[in-house]
Amino acid sequence: MSPIDRIQGYADELTAIRRDLHAHPELGFEEVRTSGIVAEQLEAFGVAVHRGIGKTGVVGVLEGRPGKRRIGLRADMDALPITEETNLPYRSTNSGKMHACGHDGHTTMLLGAARYLAETRDFDGTAVFVFQPAEEGLGGARAMIADGLFEKFPVDEIFAIHNQPNGPHGRLMVRPGPAMAAADFFDIRITGRGAHAAQPHESVDPIVVATAIAQAMQSIVSRNADPLKSAVVSITQIHAGAAYNVIPQGAHIAGTARTFDPALRQLVGQRIREIAEGIAAAHGARVEVEIRDVFTVLDNSPEQAAAAAEIAAEILGADNVDSDCTPRMGSEDFADMLRIVPGAYAWLGATPGPGLHNAGFDFDDSLLPLGAAFLARVVQRRSTV
Repeated sequence: MSPIDRIQGYADELTAIRRDLHAHPELGFEEVRTSGIVAEQLEAFGVAVHRGIGKTGVVGVLEGRPGKRRIGLRADMDALPITEETNLPYRSTNSGKMHACGHDGHTTMLLGAARYLAETRDFDGTAVFVFQPAEEGLGGARAMIADGLFEKFPVDEIFAIHNQPNGPHGRLMVRPGPAMAAADFFDIRITGRGAHAAQPHESVDPIVVATAIAQAMQSIVSRNADPLKSAVVSITQIHAGAAYNVIPQGAHIAGTARTFDPALRQLVGQRIREIAEGIAAAHGARVEVEIRDVFTVLDNSPEQAAAAAEIAAEILGADNVDSDCTPRMGSEDFADMLRIVPGAYAWLGATPGPGLHNAGFDFDDSLLPLGAAFLARVVQRRSTV
């Protein structure tokens, strides 16, 4: 029996797990309940479980037939600080927290693959299941790596999958080489001089400074970046003030910059600093700029990317595979694992609906057996290379 047929037989159980995780989302490094469920499920399958890797991470190890190859599969577990705006019966019960990126589905797909492999033992060598915390910009992959992930649980290669809510449904997309952008997070803290709103001449208005900086930063991509190289600069937060009649003392701007090219990444950071410092000085304000390297470029190994496409064609059909998809400006900290171990990261198209990081998003449960079967077949095929 093929993986997809067998896993379809317990698809309803996978859906129940996924919806339970959706109803109880936990932010990065807080995935205590989630990791507990993962560990309990793995133990019930007969998988050796190791907890507390990278704080709340879980690693499962399963032995198949005698063999030297060790294949890693990874899923992320954390939710986002978003208030859910759906009327689903299993909507979030944790205020201000939501699985708006589908990590509940990724975790469940990997559990489905682990169950199949544990029940059949139809593979050579060792399967290593990595359930990672804190993917959403908090450094969960780096935490697991620093905690000795690949020293304690060495693998020859590693694979991961992410849902793609704009479809096409059931289509797997992968590409060799750079596939997702590097990301920096920035914080710009402006200190001016507060005053009564009726006496603005006595102030150094940090809101005026913040808006001038925000406007000027839009010129970085249009006027500083090579138009043939991709870059995104997005301001996602502006905080200032708490009253109608008070010019505040300070303001805070935050956001992200995305690039593929190292030189362009450096240029974007330099221009953020120059613009913020120059405009602040022109207004008589002070400014502090912090730029943090959060994600590196996700670089798929050519051999593993080709293997992922070939395996997907077997599971999903050749017409449902795009083996050279367009690179994405989104970022993913699986990139840090791929810097140490060769592997590949792919996307699986869902029934089109609200996008990732949207308050109306919900994971497409019909992907659970498809993704689980793909991951299980990766272990079967790559363990005999």
